[in-house]
Amino acid sequence: MEKIIALTGKVKYSITLDPSVWIFDDRKVDLTTYFSTSSDHTDELEEYTKSISKHWDREIIEGAVYPPTLKTEKKYEKEKVLTGSFGIPFQPFLENAEPEDNATTLIIKTLVSEHEVSLDFAKELILGFSEVGKPLSEDGPVHVYFGDGSNQKHPIKNVRGFFIK
Repeated sequence: MEKIIALTGKVKYSITLDPSVWIFDDRKVDLTTYFSTSSDHTDELEEYTKSISKHWDREIIEGAVYPPTLKTEKKYEKEKVLTGSFGIPFQPFLENAEPEDNATTLIIKTLVSEHEVSLDFAKELILGFSEVGKPLSEDGPVHVYFGDGSNQKHPIKNVRGFFIK
């Protein structure tokens, strides 16, 4: 099975997607909770500022030394990666490919069929790449979930490529 997926078509840059490295990406989302929690679209700069402020406050209150809770938190994060189900938003990849002005549709090519969605709808897609800590080797390399979670139980599987027309 091919693990690399191409994003081609009416784009300025054709790009390749490698789901095997996304586990290290900070943009990954936990699929077990992503669709059940309310998603507020917040500004990335605002989120970054809040996280830095929180870290700064923590250092002021607890000191710059690493308390035992930090080691516990790191251990928990490692266990979560080994046992969790994760996805990654499709929007950054779409933006990096820079679709042409006259492009309107994303075609998701699978092993047996094709699915068409508008580019606006495509910005909300989530690409699932891991299930219970394992890569999607049988029906992967990615599963495509709609941003609203409407196909959470039956995602688009066996994805072989993305084509913009």
